[in-house]
Amino acid sequence: MTSTLPTPYPFSALVGQDQLRLALILCAVRPEIGGVLIRGEKGTAKSTAVRALAAVLAEVDEGARLVELPIGATEDRVVGSLDLQRVLRDGEHAFSPGLLARAHGGVLYVDEVNLLHDHLVDVLLDAAAMGRVHVERDGVSHSHEAKFMLVGTMNPEEGELRPQLLDRFGLTVDVHASREVDVRVAVIRRRMDFEADPDGFAARYAAEDADLARRIALARAMVPSITLSNNELRRIAALCASFDVDGMRADLVVARTAVAHAAWRGASQVEEQDVRVAAELALPHRRRRDPFDDPGLDQDQLDEAMNQAGEAAGDTGPEPEPDPDPPGGGGGSAEDSAGEAADGAVPQRRSSPSGPRPNAAPAATFRAKALVVPGVGEGTPGRRSRARNGTGTPIAATDDPREGHGLHVFGTLLAAAERQSGPGRPRVGAADLRRAIREGREGNLVVFLVDASGSMAVRDRLAAVGGATMSLLRDAYQRRDKVAVITFRGEAAQVLLPPTTSVHIAGRRLARFDTGGRTPLARGLLAARDVVIREKARDRARRSLVVVLTDGRATGGPDPLGRARTAAAMLVAEGAAAVVVDCETSYVRLGLAEVLAEQLGAPAVRLAQLRADGLTRLVHSYAGDRAA
Repeated sequence: MTSTLPTPYPFSALVGQDQLRLALILCAVRPEIGGVLIRGEKGTAKSTAVRALAAVLAEVDEGARLVELPIGATEDRVVGSLDLQRVLRDGEHAFSPGLLARAHGGVLYVDEVNLLHDHLVDVLLDAAAMGRVHVERDGVSHSHEAKFMLVGTMNPEEGELRPQLLDRFGLTVDVHASREVDVRVAVIRRRMDFEADPDGFAARYAAEDADLARRIALARAMVPSITLSNNELRRIAALCASFDVDGMRADLVVARTAVAHAAWRGASQVEEQDVRVAAELALPHRRRRDPFDDPGLDQDQLDEAMNQAGEAAGDTGPEPEPDPDPPGGGGGSAEDSAGEAADGAVPQRRSSPSGPRPNAAPAATFRAKALVVPGVGEGTPGRRSRARNGTGTPIAATDDPREGHGLHVFGTLLAAAERQSGPGRPRVGAADLRRAIREGREGNLVVFLVDASGSMAVRDRLAAVGGATMSLLRDAYQRRDKVAVITFRGEAAQVLLPPTTSVHIAGRRLARFDTGGRTPLARGLLAARDVVIREKARDRARRSLVVVLTDGRATGGPDPLGRARTAAAMLVAEGAAAVVVDCETSYVRLGLAEVLAEQLGAPAVRLAQLRADGLTRLVHSYAGDRAA
């Protein structure tokens, strides 16, 4: 009995998302562009569009397949590894190909690519750019072709890709659900029709999809003959220079995309409209140099840059009228219309004179010193605390199959040689297998607990605290942590942001919160404890670091200091490490933050010390004491 794959949703039946469809088509026309990164909220047809295009490409390239890379894939599964069966049976080194080899000639699709380990994203992008996979590991040297169209999708609310990795994707598209009622009705109607009769629905669009496949094949054949004049090259170079993008990758991607767009139009040479479309798709993610920068490309700025680039290209006549409906147009408009609702920012409330005060603008950020969790963990690879995981450096071999990550080749061969008494090549048996114990770094959950009470509401002090918190957030982004943000004031603590890897959203939330009122320190510590408990239930290997920014005061209710002491003990009982950032700036110091630090078994760091070399010595000394 043969199994049949489910009928894919027809590409031609997609409603709206013109820019998304165009980006996918252009990469199908010219895979050397480097793939597409699709950013957007859930339910915006990201996965549907990718699977639909893969079905179209199967008609263009017979045998082309869609290969999906799971988030939990190991490096061995992605690039391939030593063929253990042949090693044990024949005693020879042999290579077993991975998912990249399977994707050759087709589409490699990574859903939630932002949650994939950074080193695996690097491997994917290298293979997509070079069209080959080179493997040098476990005593094996191997190379094979891997030409595929790479597509990654992500929800920005669940975390961002580092700028270095963003730049490696050729094109990027931000997608949002339409706010137009008629468009939403059309989406619902078509989806329900498809679910009621997938085969019948697909048959209604079969002719359009077949025509799309024919056009893609025709455009591919035209690419080598498309003329890219020196004037248009100067336009591209001037445009990329005006946006101050790093390196030359942007120029190359814009040029390749413009050629692909000209071929898609059926033109014989690249024109200004092709360059503009290419810029809308290739430049937005390359302008983001900071995790707190807003994504997207301002259309007015693009218009001005195109005018200036036209002068560099030698245009002598007036600028041509913009195409009222360019293919895949609307780049950035959906994002602009979505506004702050897209990033989940908390609207700033109006405050009465006697009510809460809005947060002061944070002071300038700085490079923060490293705060680490003591001991050695086993969490997700990152750049903060010591850990034993699959991406570290081998430090030992073990014969325990429950420990280690991957095969320790030399440990295995050494065990076989020691067991074999006679001369000749050692024969490796199952009992000789050794696994590699690797030590590297992990990402942690960093919970920012910010005192927003009246005792902290002096404007300059609050601005300094805001700047310090944003600096620590940037550090958390660079070290691949998850972050959570909690503030406490008045009578309660508020979780501004549950654990996430999206530092951009964390920064937006921290820039907008009310201040003033009493200091419910105990409630803040208990809220941090609840976040730590919930995260442990989701990921037991991820260790937590609670960064408390406070002057240590506690007010409100009977025995506020006693309740804070009890709450601190409950937080410590959950195994969370902590650091107290002492925000007291009075000439007469009460030292309450230092008392809180003692109760948490944590170092106390004065606000100014976040930049100082002394902080490194303090934290490392504390880590050594805890480890001992």
